[in-house]
Order: sequence, then structure tokens, then C-alpha cells
Amino acid sequence: MPARKIKKHHISITLAILIAILGISGGFFSVQAYPRVFSTSAYLEKSENLHEDESVVVDFSDSMIAGLVNEKIEILPKTAVDFSWSNSGKRLTIIPHSIWTPGENYKINIKGGKNIMMVENDFSLIFDVKKYPKLENFYPAQNQKDVIIDIEDPILAIFDNSLADYQLKFETDPLEEISYTIDSSGKRVKLVFGNEYKKGQQYKINVYIKHKKEKDFSQKIYETSFETLPPKPVQWSNDFSQRLAQAKKYAAAQIKEGKMIDVNLKSQVMTIFENGKVLDAFLISSGKKGMDTPEGSYQIQNKHPRPWSKTYGLFMPYWMAIVPSGKFGIHELPEWPGGYKEGANHLGIPVSHGCVRLGVGSAEKVYNWAEIGTPVIVHN
Repeated sequence: MPARKIKKHHISITLAILIAILGISGGFFSVQAYPRVFSTSAYLEKSENLHEDESVVVDFSDSMIAGLVNEKIEILPKTAVDFSWSNSGKRLTIIPHSIWTPGENYKINIKGGKNIMMVENDFSLIFDVKKYPKLENFYPAQNQKDVIIDIEDPILAIFDNSLADYQLKFETDPLEEISYTIDSSGKRVKLVFGNEYKKGQQYKINVYIKHKKEKDFSQKIYETSFETLPPKPVQWSNDFSQRLAQAKKYAAAQIKEGKMIDVNLKSQVMTIFENGKVLDAFLISSGKKGMDTPEGSYQIQNKHPRPWSKTYGLFMPYWMAIVPSGKFGIHELPEWPGGYKEGANHLGIPVSHGCVRLGVGSAEKVYNWAEIGTPVIVHN
């Protein structure tokens, strides 16, 4: 190749390199001289009512240098998190190690985070987390007196939002075991005492809530107090075994032929007769005041070993209707779908919604003994 051509080729390469250097230098000095032109904006994809375990997503208008941004991030209140970048450095996902505190307002500060043009940017972003479900209604009412708690009239707590992601704790003073169930809506909680509660006793109840990923019940959301119905004096013995013995000794059959069921509302005792003779006697629980079991002469209309009550959302084992409509009947202590059964502590006390309840074992015995058409006499 002639010397003149080689020299021209070298000059062309040199000029190209110089132009490239000048271009890069010019771009660099332009960025430094006009940083606002090359600054980056950021926004949160969701900033309100985040779920406690939901990730926070930050979108940037330009690609960021992840390592130089992560070290500049401050989250207040301080929370342990992980960072994940995507979309060529334009999307930052902030993942909490545990959960965000329910009801808390958070602030994300990034001071001096650099984009790919090495321009420093300051960001301040705010988001809030949804609150714990709010307890909107509670039964019994504050300071209510003469309260009866049982499976048909449980303690009731109603919340404004679903409890699916939460757990509850109920503390009583005096201390009592509490059993509860949450209905299909996830908002209504029914509670009963696991054991016999004290009559004429003032109870205090504290309600606590936590997210299922939280360790402790640190959030008390409600407190209330009420007084249970005091025991009322009766002529029949307060000792239930003696009361049953009294019934067997003094009860008289109103029908002398065939089978007959006698329901004494005053003594809360059912006595069964055959051909005028006492076969056995059982404690019952009839309708409470205002929902009294109606007095009168009836007969067994139909029977079913374990029907479901749509009205109360309960199973009524060993059901025997005493009126054609099925509004009133005889059955064993009710059961929740989960298997929890109303305790026997209310037998001997009128607390039902009108039916005649029998205890476990007693109901099955009467069910197997009675026939369709067996007379039932209810009196006081």
C-alpha cells in the first residue's frame, strides 16, 4: 500500500477516536452541567391500604444502579426488608421479612440514588397499611345485666372486615374457658363459655387481635363487662339429682294408658310414663323469658336423628317435633358444625328459644322410646 494512503487511513482513525472522545466528554459534561435534564422520577404502584404482607413496588422513569440505590434506602418506621430489581433496573420491589404493621403510615427515603447516567436523585415516597378489622358490634352490651350465654344465645362479636388473615384471643375475668367459631362471612364470631359459668357474676372480657404472621397478641381492640343472670329461688330442690328423685316420686301421669311425656316448666324436668307408671325423669332446658315454651297438650309429629336448623345454623340431634309446623320440639343439646356441643350446665334452667332440650344420653333414650303420636303435656 502506498505511504500516502496508509497515512490518510491513520488520520481517519485518529479523527474518529477524537470525535468519539469529544462526544462522550460532551455528554458527560452536559449531564454534569444540566443534571435536572437527566434526573429520574419515581412513583409507587400502590400507596394506600396495602395488605400486611404485601410487597411495595417502586417504578422509576430511568434505569437505576441497584447497588448504589439499595445502600441509600431508608424506611421509616424501620422495618427489615429485602430488595428485588427488575425491568432493567426500572422497578424496585420491597419485600417485608415479616409484615408491615397494620394501620401504620410508612415513608421511603432515598437520598442520592444514582441512575445509569450517574446522576444522583432524592426520592420520598409514602404508603399506608390497612388497619386491623374493626369490631363494630358486641353482645352482650356494655354493663348489660341478667345475661344468659348458651349455644343459641352466644356472645357475639361482629367485625367490619374478614378475619381470614387474623387470629383472635378473648380473656375473661374471672377466668373462663372460651370456645368460638367464625361464620362463612369471616366477620361474625360466636362465643360460649366452655364450662359452667358463674350465675350472678360480673364478667370482664378483653378482645385481642393479631395478623396470623405476628407472634404476639399485642393489640387490644375491645373491652367490655356484663353480669350473668343470678340463680332464682325455686321450690324444687337445687340439687338436680334430688329434683329428679322428687319428680319420679311425686309426678302424676295425666294419661293412664300408653306412653306419655310430661314437661314441667317450673321444675325443668321431663318425666316419661307408660300406662300411668313413671319410667324415668330427665333435666331439661325450656324456653327463656320472652321465648317461653308454650303450655298445652301436644303429640310427637315427626322425628329425625340429626336435622340441621337453618334458623340457628346448628344441628339439633334426636329431634322430635311437638307441633305440625316444627317450630317447637324436643331435642338434644345443639351442636355447631365443627362439633362443639352446648354444655350440660344449662340443664335445669330455661335458656332455649322455645324448644325443650335434653342432655346427652337422655335425648337418645327418649327419642328411641317415644313414637309418632306419643302425647306430650307441657305445664307450669
